[in-house]
Amino acid sequence: MRAHRAAYAVVSAVLLLVLVGCGSKGSGPATSAPTGVQLYGTDGNMFDTLGAAFKNPDAISGMVGTAPLTPLTEDFKQRIKATDPTVHEFTYAGEAYDAVVITGLAVQLARTSDPLTVARYINGVTTLQPGGVECSTIRACLDAITAGKDIAYRGVAVQGGFTDVGEPSIASYATLHFGRGDKIDTGKTEFVSAGTDETATKVPPPDPGIGKYKGDPLKLGIMLSKTGELAATAAPIWAGAHLAVKEFNDAGGALGKPIEYEDADDGTDPAKASVSFDRLVSHGIGIIIGPNFSGGSMALIPKAIATGRILFSPSATSAKLTTVDDHGQFFRAAPSDAYQSDALADVIMRGGGRRVFIIARNDSYGTGLRDGVTAALIKAGIKKEDIASRTYDPDQKEFGDIAQAARAFRPDAIPVVGFDESAKVIQTLQTAGIDFAH
Repeated sequence: MRAHRAAYAVVSAVLLLVLVGCGSKGSGPATSAPTGVQLYGTDGNMFDTLGAAFKNPDAISGMVGTAPLTPLTEDFKQRIKATDPTVHEFTYAGEAYDAVVITGLAVQLARTSDPLTVARYINGVTTLQPGGVECSTIRACLDAITAGKDIAYRGVAVQGGFTDVGEPSIASYATLHFGRGDKIDTGKTEFVSAGTDETATKVPPPDPGIGKYKGDPLKLGIMLSKTGELAATAAPIWAGAHLAVKEFNDAGGALGKPIEYEDADDGTDPAKASVSFDRLVSHGIGIIIGPNFSGGSMALIPKAIATGRILFSPSATSAKLTTVDDHGQFFRAAPSDAYQSDALADVIMRGGGRRVFIIARNDSYGTGLRDGVTAALIKAGIKKEDIASRTYDPDQKEFGDIAQAARAFRPDAIPVVGFDESAKVIQTLQTAGIDFAH
């Protein structure tokens, strides 16, 4: 048992005794607004841009949340900032970098840019085979391939092998805290690991291609959010992908030629992502880094299958993507929300939450995390009747009914699972009289 899992079990047991002794907070008068409620967030909203949406100072100071995040070296951060000087947060920058690098290495091993052939090599790039070597830089990996060695890429965020379905077997999560000025207080950031390399695929990779390089040079589509609800937080993801292309080319490129790429906007909207996908396909692009979000990935997987393309998302986290029938053509560098559900439930339990009202987007990302967190909290000892939830449509503008339901439930913890609209949700909760802990 990993250390954090053991600690989680101990905390859960202690809190269970508290739950039994204290009972539910819901027995008080429902007319008075709850006070000292702990506000929680997730990887879709734990950014400084959320705090910037509030006019009142320290409106969300004290908010705590989780996000897939690996401790990043200062060198990597500086390389990202050199790519885009506006970047000051780095969520999913490492995952985007790794998605491009893994793709390039798979192309080099396959000796072709044909997407259906490349797809057979992607998982193997991350798994260590007998006699193989681990490599953490593009140059070291390419040199090992040239020497005829099997490689296991250990990158910025990807630190273990991919599973059979093409997603990380090991994840790192950060606990993030909003501090003074409604900005993330990086001094309070904590990291916890999840998963195990034992779940990495045991299927051996195909033998490396032989002979001359076949087909066209590698041209990637990079389809992330330039517009829509995730546009304000997508800059580090763009920067990570662009940096990887540059550094791969500095190391010699793929198939002996520079990697080319074309940017496209997924609009944080499945319909807009579909239009961009069609345009990239019409331009002859076979491998797409993206989309930025789970709903877009779910929508585009059937199109990828129909057109023989690869989707490789750096930031789609819905647990539902693990079981979708993707014909081996969808991959992701971000871990499943099955891990984040446990991480967020752990944070809520350690924060003393025992009556929880979850507010979530009504899409694969929001409902997946809602269901996962609910199950994890119940497993940790919270009673079913002490957990409630409401969902909202992604384009919804008014949240008064949800706020009143939350107030009537009298929770001591409210997780909000959303994107930039989370600011409006939280503002409506405050207008309804719910007082958050600071």
